Amino acid sequence: MQLIEVKSFSVEETMTLASSFAAFLQPSDCILLAGDLGAGKTHFVKGLGKGLGVDRMITSPTFTIIKEYEGRLPLYHMDVYRVGEEADELGLEEYLEGSGVTVIEWAHLIQDLLPAQYFSFTIKKSSETERDIIIQAQGSSHLRRLEEWMNDNDNRN
Repeated sequence: MQLIEVKSFSVEETMTLASSFAAFLQPSDCILLAGDLGAGKTHFVKGLGKGLGVDRMITSPTFTIIKEYEGRLPLYHMDVYRVGEEADELGLEEYLEGSGVTVIEWAHLIQDLLPAQYFSFTIKKSSETERDIIIQAQGSSHLRRLEEWMNDNDNRN
């Protein structure tokens, strides 16, 4: 597993980072998203949605568990914090094997149901506006795309 750390100095930078990453996503990709309350997870998903061409406003799925959005690829945004014993009943495999991108917040709570290959983004608050974002890829194709994304971003700077 490769680990990359980047710093975001604003909400806009976090959204831009996620939007640029969306260009490298493919059907059935899974993103594990971690971070404390207020770290910027929903802003990250908003940026991801923008990069995928989602037109609707993206909001946190905390109380609905799963929100679906249409774009270049469907975007499935899940918050499994409150799922508990009912995780098997989510139909997670249908989302993970489907044509969209699945983003799962609090994924460590359903560890046994997660795919073997995924991207992981952990957002840590370092100040009111600054965030440390730790990016990991699990699986050879995901590692390759993460490296391609990093090279593409290096060429833009």
